[in-house]
Amino acid sequence: MYNVAFVEDSKCIAEKGCRLCIMYCPEADCIMMENNKAYVYVDRCKGCDLCKVVCSTHNAISMHPVDPTTGKILLDKKEGQAAGLGQAYAG
Repeated sequence: MYNVAFVEDSKCIAEKGCRLCIMYCPEADCIMMENNKAYVYVDRCKGCDLCKVVCSTHNAISMHPVDPTTGKILLDKKEGQAAGLGQAYAG
């Protein structure tokens, strides 16, 4: 099981100009603006944890495992170990 980022809309301040998660995400078109909030496309997220780190002031981003059979985020589960950046992009 792997982790992906999830943005909690009530905490996201993207409508006020914050775009740190989008700017720091190393995966193209993974985090986009949707309805003036950041939105993570699960199928593109590598679980590297950078977006969560840069959003540490507002804590709008959390990491959650994904069910490998359905591809859905398991919000009721705690995150597992984060992939190192090298692991996340190792092919």
